[in-house]
Amino acid sequence: MSLLLIAPDRDMSPWANALKDEDPNIDIEIWPEVEDKKKVHFAVSWNQPKHVLDQYPNLKAVSSLGAGADHLLEDQALPKSVDICRIVSPSLIQQMQEYVLGAVINIQRNFVHYIRQKDHGKWQAHNHPLAKNLGVGIMGLGELGQPVATQLAQVGYKVLGWSRSEKKIPNTTTFAGTGELPAFLQQTQVLVCLLPLTPETKDILDLDFFKQLKKPAWIINVARGEHLVDEDLIYALDSNILQGAWLDAFTEEPLPDKHAFWNRKNIIITPHIASITKPKEVATQIIDNYKRALSGMELNYRVDREKGY
Repeated sequence: MSLLLIAPDRDMSPWANALKDEDPNIDIEIWPEVEDKKKVHFAVSWNQPKHVLDQYPNLKAVSSLGAGADHLLEDQALPKSVDICRIVSPSLIQQMQEYVLGAVINIQRNFVHYIRQKDHGKWQAHNHPLAKNLGVGIMGLGELGQPVATQLAQVGYKVLGWSRSEKKIPNTTTFAGTGELPAFLQQTQVLVCLLPLTPETKDILDLDFFKQLKKPAWIINVARGEHLVDEDLIYALDSNILQGAWLDAFTEEPLPDKHAFWNRKNIIITPHIASITKPKEVATQIIDNYKRALSGMELNYRVDREKGY
């Protein structure tokens, strides 16, 4: 029996080493070098190629390499009998808190403008709102969204939160369901997308959505590129419907050289680094789920195929 690591765009050697350090007795293989496909019972995957996961007849479960699992849920080659789980770790939460807080502060205090002004030798001060008067809206109040909202509220921002089902978070005004989405958007100036990617949330960040935000408005997308309609974002920026966008996730990664986002000064781009899984931190979690799968036990952080998270 073996544990298979699949991530075409990453060096998986650190992952194999971390798992071996945790349990030297586990047989670990790194795709595409698989000695015997029948031995593979558990896989850890990120952006796996098409028609790979159906090649292992004894596969019992597969874990995402990160907090999101949409790449697995959308894989038509993954048999329905295979359970799906994801990674949850304190480091992922802290990294996301740091990233979002940094982006919000940069937007609020106009640091983006000052950096550009320095490139042109320009000395000009800009007014900025107080944190308590800046509505920061968090879409998605799950494992990452709730701690992000809590931290922003502690710093002093006016925090709003929206989710599919009702949630209660201290010092955060929460909204739930499609009926309350307009009220949430109308009070939000900096929108942070932390939604899971589901059929209902795909393309949710569109022109109609942007028009409902309180001006001047920014969006921060740290979820998935498929949440965003790229063409609508360009139009919203060029038409001053939005003031700017801070993007860490894209439909195609790496972002193509000729993509329109590169030519827009009011779009900040980071290469999907908001929250990166640390192998040593989650090795125990992965091995535990591997052993649970072999024993027929319920997986930790199991993903519900129907809900999409």
